[in-house]
Amino acid sequence: MGSTSIATFTQAAQQAQQWVNELADDLEWTDRRAYHLLRSVLHALRDWLPEEEMADLSAQLPALIRGIYFEGWKPLETPVWNRKKEDFIKRIQEAFADDLLNDPDEAVAAVFRLLDRHVTHGEIEDIRNSMKKPLRELWPAD
Repeated sequence: MGSTSIATFTQAAQQAQQWVNELADDLEWTDRRAYHLLRSVLHALRDWLPEEEMADLSAQLPALIRGIYFEGWKPLETPVWNRKKEDFIKRIQEAFADDLLNDPDEAVAAVFRLLDRHVTHGEIEDIRNSMKKPLRELWPAD
């Protein structure tokens, strides 16, 4: 394995850690809990988005974050067609069954703000516009 490959892998790990650190700082959480939230929200978002938007978002994620995004994906079972905010939040809460979230809406909004900082404005707008209004309201507006 050449040094370029190792440098690329190291950079990808640093980018992923940066995202987790930012989220942890935003919420004043541990890195481990922030990673768990990021993973849970990315999985729910992936399954809530239409296929084209899901793929477009993945193209803008850093390599290791993209791997997390697709981890466990079952294309024949997604996307979720009944895209209610309550079901989205419930899915996140279920992921935290052993570590309850005090404010799941704020936790999800924090991940959306993180994505807003790192994904192009046009893609964010496309994602927001594909969501039903109650869930879209958790995403920061311009």
